[in-house]
Amino acid sequence: MKQPFRKLAEKYGDRIYTFAYYSLRSREEAEDVTQEVLVRLWQHVEEIDPGKLAAWVMSVTRNAVIDAARRRQTKSAVIAEGVSVDAVEAVAISSNPGADHALHAAELRNALERALAAIDEPHRSIIVMREIQGMSYADIAHTLDMPLASVKVYLHRSRKKLREMLRGKV
Repeated sequence: MKQPFRKLAEKYGDRIYTFAYYSLRSREEAEDVTQEVLVRLWQHVEEIDPGKLAAWVMSVTRNAVIDAARRRQTKSAVIAEGVSVDAVEAVAISSNPGADHALHAAELRNALERALAAIDEPHRSIIVMREIQGMSYADIAHTLDMPLASVKVYLHRSRKKLREMLRGKV
Protein backbone atom coordinates (compact mmCIF):
# COMPACT_ATOMS: atom_id res chain seq x y z
CA MET A 1 0.00 0.00 0.00
CA LYS A 2 2.83 2.43 0.77
CA GLN A 3 4.42 2.24 -2.67
CA PRO A 4 1.24 3.09 -4.65
CA PHE A 5 0.42 5.90 -2.22
CA ARG A 6 3.94 7.28 -2.59
CA LYS A 7 3.32 7.50 -6.34
CA LEU A 8 0.05 9.34 -5.73
CA ALA A 9 1.75 11.73 -3.31
CA GLU A 10 4.49 12.43 -5.87
CA LYS A 11 1.93 12.88 -8.63
CA TYR A 12 -0.34 15.29 -6.76
CA GLY A 13 1.94 16.86 -4.14
CA ASP A 14 3.29 19.61 -6.38
CA ARG A 15 -0.16 20.43 -7.76
CA ILE A 16 -1.58 20.70 -4.24
CA TYR A 17 1.30 22.85 -3.00
CA THR A 18 1.23 25.16 -6.04
CA PHE A 19 -2.50 25.79 -5.75
CA ALA A 20 -2.24 26.37 -2.00
CA TYR A 21 0.84 28.59 -2.24
CA TYR A 22 -0.59 30.88 -4.88
CA SER A 23 -3.90 30.98 -3.08
CA LEU A 24 -2.57 31.73 0.38
CA ARG A 25 0.76 33.35 -0.55
CA SER A 26 2.46 31.65 2.37
CA ARG A 27 4.91 28.77 2.14
CA GLU A 28 4.11 27.53 5.63
CA GLU A 29 0.36 27.51 5.09
CA ALA A 30 0.80 25.88 1.68
CA GLU A 31 2.91 23.14 3.28
CA ASP A 32 0.25 22.63 5.96
CA VAL A 33 -2.51 22.41 3.35
CA THR A 34 -0.44 19.98 1.27
CA GLN A 35 0.13 17.76 4.28
CA GLU A 36 -3.53 17.93 5.27
CA VAL A 37 -4.72 16.97 1.77
CA LEU A 38 -2.22 14.12 1.49
CA VAL A 39 -3.34 12.76 4.87
CA ARG A 40 -6.95 12.87 3.70
CA LEU A 41 -5.93 11.13 0.48
CA TRP A 42 -4.16 8.43 2.53
CA GLN A 43 -7.28 7.96 4.66
CA HIS A 44 -9.72 7.80 1.74
CA VAL A 45 -7.69 6.42 -1.17
CA GLU A 46 -9.60 3.12 -1.13
CA GLU A 47 -12.97 4.90 -1.37
CA ILE A 48 -12.15 7.24 -4.28
CA ASP A 49 -13.03 6.31 -7.84
CA PRO A 50 -9.67 6.30 -9.71
CA GLY A 51 -11.26 8.18 -12.60
CA LYS A 52 -12.24 11.02 -10.28
CA LEU A 53 -9.08 11.13 -8.20
CA ALA A 54 -7.64 14.35 -9.69
CA ALA A 55 -10.93 16.19 -9.21
CA TRP A 56 -11.23 14.84 -5.65
CA VAL A 57 -7.71 16.02 -4.80
CA MET A 58 -8.32 19.52 -6.18
CA SER A 59 -11.70 19.79 -4.50
CA VAL A 60 -10.22 18.83 -1.13
CA THR A 61 -7.31 21.21 -1.76
CA ARG A 62 -9.62 24.10 -2.58
CA ASN A 63 -11.66 23.44 0.57
CA ALA A 64 -8.50 23.21 2.68
CA VAL A 65 -7.31 26.55 1.25
CA ILE A 66 -10.64 28.14 2.12
CA ASP A 67 -10.40 26.73 5.65
CA ALA A 68 -6.84 28.04 6.02
CA ALA A 69 -7.88 31.47 4.81
CA ARG A 70 -10.76 31.49 7.29
CA ARG A 71 -8.41 30.49 10.08
CA ARG A 72 -6.33 33.51 9.19
CA GLN A 73 -9.51 35.51 9.78
CA THR A 74 -9.39 37.24 6.44
CA LYS A 75 -12.42 39.12 5.21
CA SER A 76 -12.75 36.83 2.23
CA ALA A 77 -11.12 33.58 1.25
CA VAL A 78 -8.34 34.01 -1.26
CA ILE A 79 -8.42 31.46 -4.07
CA ALA A 80 -5.42 31.45 -6.40
CA GLU A 81 -3.94 34.95 -6.49
CA GLY A 82 -0.87 34.10 -8.51
CA VAL A 83 0.70 32.20 -11.29
CA SER A 84 3.56 29.80 -11.65
CA VAL A 85 6.80 31.79 -11.76
CA ASP A 86 8.48 29.07 -13.83
CA ALA A 87 5.73 29.16 -16.44
CA VAL A 88 5.82 32.94 -16.66
CA GLU A 89 9.61 32.97 -16.99
CA ALA A 90 9.45 30.33 -19.72
CA VAL A 91 6.97 32.47 -21.66
CA ALA A 92 9.06 35.57 -21.12
CA ILE A 93 12.28 33.89 -22.22
CA SER A 94 10.71 32.41 -25.33
CA SER A 95 9.13 35.74 -26.31
CA ASN A 96 12.09 37.95 -25.38
CA PRO A 97 15.41 36.12 -25.65
CA GLY A 98 17.39 39.36 -25.04
CA ALA A 99 19.43 40.24 -21.99
CA ASP A 100 16.48 41.83 -20.19
CA HIS A 101 14.38 38.65 -20.07
CA ALA A 102 14.44 38.51 -16.26
CA LEU A 103 13.01 42.02 -16.01
CA HIS A 104 10.38 41.21 -18.61
CA ALA A 105 9.45 38.01 -16.74
CA ALA A 106 9.07 39.91 -13.46
CA GLU A 107 6.89 42.55 -15.13
CA LEU A 108 4.75 39.88 -16.76
CA ARG A 109 4.39 37.96 -13.49
CA ASN A 110 3.36 41.09 -11.59
CA ALA A 111 0.82 42.09 -14.26
CA LEU A 112 -0.68 38.59 -14.27
CA GLU A 113 -0.83 38.45 -10.48
CA ARG A 114 -2.64 41.79 -10.33
CA ALA A 115 -5.04 40.78 -13.10
CA LEU A 116 -5.84 37.42 -11.48
CA ALA A 117 -6.34 39.07 -8.10
CA ALA A 118 -8.89 41.42 -9.67
CA ILE A 119 -11.01 38.59 -11.09
CA ASP A 120 -13.89 37.37 -8.92
CA GLU A 121 -14.69 33.80 -7.98
CA PRO A 122 -15.34 31.30 -9.50
CA HIS A 123 -13.63 32.85 -12.54
CA ARG A 124 -10.26 32.97 -10.78
CA SER A 125 -10.33 29.36 -9.59
CA ILE A 126 -11.44 28.12 -12.99
CA ILE A 127 -8.69 29.93 -14.89
CA VAL A 128 -6.03 28.80 -12.41
CA MET A 129 -7.21 25.19 -12.51
CA ARG A 130 -7.31 25.14 -16.32
CA GLU A 131 -4.41 27.35 -17.40
CA ILE A 132 -1.95 26.90 -14.55
CA GLN A 133 -2.83 23.48 -13.15
CA GLY A 134 -3.77 22.01 -16.54
CA MET A 135 -6.96 20.36 -15.29
CA SER A 136 -9.58 19.11 -17.73
CA TYR A 137 -12.93 20.85 -18.06
CA ALA A 138 -14.65 17.78 -16.59
CA ASP A 139 -12.35 17.74 -13.55
CA ILE A 140 -12.95 21.44 -12.94
CA ALA A 141 -16.71 20.95 -13.22
CA HIS A 142 -16.57 18.06 -10.76
CA THR A 143 -14.27 19.95 -8.37
CA LEU A 144 -16.47 23.05 -8.28
CA ASP A 145 -19.73 21.09 -8.55
CA MET A 146 -20.78 23.05 -11.65
CA PRO A 147 -22.22 22.03 -14.99
CA LEU A 148 -19.58 21.53 -17.67
CA ALA A 149 -21.15 24.22 -19.87
CA SER A 150 -20.88 26.75 -17.03
CA VAL A 151 -17.19 26.00 -16.59
CA LYS A 152 -16.60 26.63 -20.29
CA VAL A 153 -18.54 29.90 -20.22
CA TYR A 154 -16.74 31.13 -17.09
CA LEU A 155 -13.37 30.20 -18.60
CA HIS A 156 -14.15 32.02 -21.84
CA ARG A 157 -15.21 35.14 -19.93
CA SER A 158 -12.18 34.93 -17.65
CA ARG A 159 -9.75 34.70 -20.56
CA LYS A 160 -11.44 37.64 -22.27
CA LYS A 161 -11.27 39.72 -19.09
CA LEU A 162 -7.59 38.86 -18.56
CA ARG A 163 -6.76 39.82 -22.16
CA GLU A 164 -8.49 43.16 -21.68
CA MET A 165 -6.71 43.80 -18.38
CA LEU A 166 -3.29 42.86 -19.76
CA ARG A 167 -3.62 44.69 -23.09
CA GLY A 168 -0.78 47.21 -23.32
CA LYS A 169 0.82 46.14 -20.03
CA VAL A 170 2.95 43.26 -21.29
